[in-house]
Amino acid sequence: MNISSKGLHSRNKHQQAYDFTALCAAVPALTAFVRDNGYGLLSIDFANPDAVKTLNQALLKQQYSIEHWQLPDGFLCPAVPGRVDYLHYLADLLAVLNKNKIPTGAKVQLLDTGCGANLIYPLLAQAEYGWKVTASELDPQAVNAAQQLIEQNQLQQKITLKQQHNSDHIFQGIIQPNDLFDLTLCNPPFHTSAEQALAGSERKAKNLGHHNTTLNFAGRCHELWCDGGEAAFIRRMIDESQSYAQQVLWFSSLVSKQENVPALQQQLKKLGAQQQLIAMQQGNKQSRILAWSFMPEKQQLLWAQFRWQKK
Repeated sequence: MNISSKGLHSRNKHQQAYDFTALCAAVPALTAFVRDNGYGLLSIDFANPDAVKTLNQALLKQQYSIEHWQLPDGFLCPAVPGRVDYLHYLADLLAVLNKNKIPTGAKVQLLDTGCGANLIYPLLAQAEYGWKVTASELDPQAVNAAQQLIEQNQLQQKITLKQQHNSDHIFQGIIQPNDLFDLTLCNPPFHTSAEQALAGSERKAKNLGHHNTTLNFAGRCHELWCDGGEAAFIRRMIDESQSYAQQVLWFSSLVSKQENVPALQQQLKKLGAQQQLIAMQQGNKQSRILAWSFMPEKQQLLWAQFRWQKK
């Protein structure tokens, strides 16, 4: 089943232009970065990492009541509208099994594989839907930064952080025998090499009229690239997910490159998995979510009844 979208999800709070007056009121430090964009509208320099980080702080505080957010230098700085879009579409997957009502609260368990130092998906998931989140991460420095965010925002009861100690594994070592997850999500490494990642940063900088690729295109090596790029990473994720077929309702991953989709869909078909491809768009940027489940529909409905519909 394919689901298409021409823009942000209908529940996305960022349908309109940013309200910089409200955002600056929430985080006054943002004022220093706001300027006229030449068309009579307020904006920031999106190639300036400090400006983007401060914008994120303001968005998270003003729209999601997340009081504390910061990011160490060198780590990937996420765009909030696109990240929360992913969560809204995952919520729709659950609603289909729940009489078109999105299940909310800690009864829904989400696994974010590779949460990064920014912890963006867990923060947004608990803010928007009250879901309980387990976040895994390989990089020890990112783990420390993410744990600090959990503690600063007093979210220890809503977000659990686990360090992945083996770079060859995605779910193994994280999903324990008694764990049950309604959803998994992942924003996999996009590029196939450090050189390709640098070239991508140079293209972004050129599109924004800059030539300094150290501006807003940071990211640790495992955030940006891996051998074989996103296609190889997701193939490995699909293979590993078979071992947890009865512990996870819906697995999912972003797929940035359309050309990677057919082979991944064929892999899932061979494994007998149900799958959905959900198209997403933010401005000129297009992406997609590939979601899969090893449970037949009848089992999915029983899962929903047991997990979310308790009286």
